[in-house]
Amino acid sequence: MFLFLLFTLACSESTDEHSPERIKVGLREVGHQLLLHSGDTTSRVLPVVALDASSYQISFEKPLQIVPDSLVAIVERSLEAQHFSNRYLVEVLQCEDAEVAYSFEMWQEGEQGVVPCKGRLLPKSCYAVRVKFMDAQRSNSNLVWLWLLPLVILLVLGWWFFKRRLAVSEKISTKEVPLGHFMFYPEQHKLVTPATEIALSKKECELLELFVERPNQVISRDELSKRVWEDHGVVVGRSLDTYISKLRKKLQDDERIQLVNIHGVGYKLEVV
Repeated sequence: MFLFLLFTLACSESTDEHSPERIKVGLREVGHQLLLHSGDTTSRVLPVVALDASSYQISFEKPLQIVPDSLVAIVERSLEAQHFSNRYLVEVLQCEDAEVAYSFEMWQEGEQGVVPCKGRLLPKSCYAVRVKFMDAQRSNSNLVWLWLLPLVILLVLGWWFFKRRLAVSEKISTKEVPLGHFMFYPEQHKLVTPATEIALSKKECELLELFVERPNQVISRDELSKRVWEDHGVVVGRSLDTYISKLRKKLQDDERIQLVNIHGVGYKLEVV
């Protein structure tokens, strides 16, 4: 994320360097040079208009004559001096009908631009020159994607974590342990038979989980007390015996299951 922010700042600085205000200054210079080349030293270049994020239009106070060769050279020289994009489309529009009287496209360095009809003179008339920067559209689109990409990644990661959490939750909620003719649901704190459902307290459930993990094995009183009570900061006296007695009553419907007291040691869950 830190690298992304640095990259975004760099892109923002680059965008500022090619701000509409600076582009308009450069294009006014293009208009000024075209008037001089037409022999006009007194009329004005009208305000440069931004048509959209990448297109600008130069208009003139009076009619002028345009030589395509000179137009290409003037635009290229002026934009290069301002370090603007070297991929652009230039159109000369007739004022009366907005038809394109002449146009050319300049590509990136190392490629060949399309500059037709060089040497032919456009008669003196009212013209507007429209310049469309091809890289500006692409840069704006890239900036949008740079901002959207982290959001998309966060959404995908959020969806993945949500699905994973949901799957784990479903797995836990459906966890069941066969115990004789009972079905033991630790997360739901209950024992279920085809005919009845027996609720378990939290401590009863924790004790039964320990016995189910180690059937037919003796578990010492110390271990049972520590796992169920002392790990939670509670010291017990006869609580263990009380809860064992409660569990015996809830399991008494199945003679194959017995909670047996191993004198002086602990308890064992006998499962036949």
